Amino acid sequence: MARDPFAAARRKLFVSVVSDTLDGLGLRDRAFAPHIRPLDEDRVLLGRARTALYREVFHVPKGHNPYALEIALVDDLKPYEIAVMACGGSPRIGPWGELLTTAARARGSVGVLTDGLVRDVRAIRKLGFPCFAGGIGPLDSKGRGEVAAIDVPVELGGVRVETGDVIFGDADGAVAIPKRVEKQVFAAALAKVAGENRTRAALARGEKLADVFKREGIL
Repeated sequence: MARDPFAAARRKLFVSVVSDTLDGLGLRDRAFAPHIRPLDEDRVLLGRARTALYREVFHVPKGHNPYALEIALVDDLKPYEIAVMACGGSPRIGPWGELLTTAARARGSVGVLTDGLVRDVRAIRKLGFPCFAGGIGPLDSKGRGEVAAIDVPVELGGVRVETGDVIFGDADGAVAIPKRVEKQVFAAALAKVAGENRTRAALARGEKLADVFKREGIL
């Protein structure tokens, strides 16, 4: 697989400091709702978004393939891309499971994020594939939800995401970084981590929190 374009961020950053950095740039609506959680808190989700917009359905017409666009997106995933499946928060739509995980992983995809349900969770955990979802359930999406469009702007968990944006998730939750500011965000977040390291060391030495905050401005 190609060299990881997010290798430095993966080693040095964590989601809370990136969220703080986005706040500092006035982008205060980039953190996904807290119910969107990782299946495995030890896994880091970091890559570029590929979006799918689902709509609710209540039947499958004869001869119609309800998985057509879903399959097209998964088959077109590139290394270090993340499938972002926007289900409108529907408790009826379970867009992700073991087979899509296997197919995405083989393409070099590094994760999935959805506000819908996920199933086959033991198998996904065993594969080590980062997965953030709005819930767990056994439902198949067939006859309940269908992809209406791919690579279009979507909103899920209170966050607007476009194909090409960067998704970053860990045990604290997940954020979406707009592509237009990703370099600025990563540079500022790395600088903030350095400040946090100095702050932590000073506090461990027994310095007063008020004094350290006055000097570093980090809390």
